[in-house]
Amino acid sequence: MILYLHGFRSSPDSFKARLLGAQFMRRGLAHRWHCPQLPASPAEAMRLALDLATGQAAAIPARDVVVIGSSLGGFYATWLAEQTGCRAILLNPVVHAARDLATQVGLHRTFHGDQPFEFLPTHVTELARAEADIPILSRPERYFLLAATGDEVLDWREMQLRYAGCGQRIIDGSDHGISDFERYMPEVLEFALRGPTSYS
Repeated sequence: MILYLHGFRSSPDSFKARLLGAQFMRRGLAHRWHCPQLPASPAEAMRLALDLATGQAAAIPARDVVVIGSSLGGFYATWLAEQTGCRAILLNPVVHAARDLATQVGLHRTFHGDQPFEFLPTHVTELARAEADIPILSRPERYFLLAATGDEVLDWREMQLRYAGCGQRIIDGSDHGISDFERYMPEVLEFALRGPTSYS
């Protein structure tokens, strides 16, 4: 199972999600691809991701599940990997979620579809609780980080430090959305499709 978790204000229609979904479809793996619309509430979003990972893959070992997370979805992916033992690919992930998303309390519209939603102070509290659940990363070989030094929203150095010891590709330049993602997609696909490593 391959589960994609989009970022704040994003959706399954993001260009990275569409590019990856098309690649898995070309490989005859559309049945393994799951990319849900995440609710605004972090607690609800993480519950949905956990239900998908443990429900859809109930008969599959956790190490055969791969979660790909972009931005805030990268924070969710890290939380999910620590809860289930699955592998995770992080694309410019949020590291300090409560701190960074505290500035986003208020009314917003999604980038794709222009749907309104409200990000509440209680949602920041939910992120803080989730962050407390994952003070350290277990088994760094389960993670692959793709971070851009040109990220205009988040500090790539925090990502590099948070995922020290994990597989990493630090992009010189680019941006928060990794607009040149197609160039680096083969590395993401290789990690997602190569099968579990030797950890148990």
